[in-house]
Amino acid sequence: MELIEVSGYVAEEKLNIAQRYLIPQCRVDCALPEDKIEIRQEALDTLIKQYCRESGVRNLQKHIERIFRRAAIQIASRKENSEENLIVIGNDNLQDFVGRPKFTNDRLYETTPTGVIMGLAWTEMGGSVLYIESSLRQKYQYPKIKLEKTTTGQFSSDSKESQRHSICRGSLEATGNLGDIITESMRTAYTVAKNMLAKHDPMNEFLELAHIHVHIPEGAVPKDGSSAGITITSALLSLALNTPARQNIAMTGEISLTGKVLPIGGIKEKIIAAKRAGVSTVILPNGNRNDFDSLPEFIKNNVKVYLVKDYNEVFDILFLDKPI
Repeated sequence: MELIEVSGYVAEEKLNIAQRYLIPQCRVDCALPEDKIEIRQEALDTLIKQYCRESGVRNLQKHIERIFRRAAIQIASRKENSEENLIVIGNDNLQDFVGRPKFTNDRLYETTPTGVIMGLAWTEMGGSVLYIESSLRQKYQYPKIKLEKTTTGQFSSDSKESQRHSICRGSLEATGNLGDIITESMRTAYTVAKNMLAKHDPMNEFLELAHIHVHIPEGAVPKDGSSAGITITSALLSLALNTPARQNIAMTGEISLTGKVLPIGGIKEKIIAAKRAGVSTVILPNGNRNDFDSLPEFIKNNVKVYLVKDYNEVFDILFLDKPI
């Protein structure tokens, strides 16, 4: 049996389905015409963004049905001579009908500090923002190397190098309920970050010597896949350079051992997640160019996308003064 992947509905499509099909059907089922109940568009937008992020509209339908049922109870419990007629559902009273929202904020950081990068993930609920956090596990101190004199009175470079290699015991610890694939991706990103640091800052041995902890928040949620490769690499380099990456940028892409940026899935959902979080710039693999080009214009609007082939391009965007 062949498994066929189908993209979910975006917010605009869900809104259209709710207004054209779900609400009219609920009016018939509950016998509540337009002069009895009105659900404003602002309330529908909130339902879609903060309550019903699933790929389909089944959960949205259940929430709209709940609103109509509770409105029917309110109408039935009114006194006979009551002058109240129309029930209007807006953001001010939406929680009275459907309870508190499940999703309240897409951004864990308004401004990402050093060592933290915003990535993008693809889950059963659609696209979401995924932060990669990196920090030191132990206080970092540059090693003090004792030079030894040779019989000629000169300092021995061999002694210096042997001591340096003997104390190069940097390590990487990863947490966040991670699967095997993302754990392997993290080790690959660690190696790529070391090589990139050696290229751009040859005297910086931070990644060779430091004990680093990388964490992906929301530890109760299992995470796997290779699409966070460039995000992990960027978080490690930000920590090593002691420099926050350029703000308001999200990214996704697998990283190869030589720094190539490889294509991934869920482009549509990830772009939607970035826009929902207020991100204006997204970095994608060049291998996903056709996927991005085929998206509807209303999804591509108001977002700047960089399609990259190699991590050097990502580095230039994040840490150098390349215009955006």
